[in-house]
Amino acid sequence: MAARSLEIGPAGIRAARTIGILRTDRGLAQRELAARVTALGRPMSNTMLSRIERAQRRCDIDDLVAIAQALHVPVQALLHSSATP
Repeated sequence: MAARSLEIGPAGIRAARTIGILRTDRGLAQRELAARVTALGRPMSNTMLSRIERAQRRCDIDDLVAIAQALHVPVQALLHSSATP
């Protein structure tokens, strides 16, 4: 059986970019956002967040929900192409 591709699709790339945009718009370092996500019960290191933002790591739905909560935005805001603070 062939290994499943880990390629990140267009929605994942949009979410990754939007997370980075919203984080920087709020003046948060990756370490700060990762700490917020961890405080919400979803352990995340700044390295994991960095890899998500660079679309080098898949962001599962639980990570996406926690990141949205930590950024104080609805999950849908992370899935759209234009990020607004």
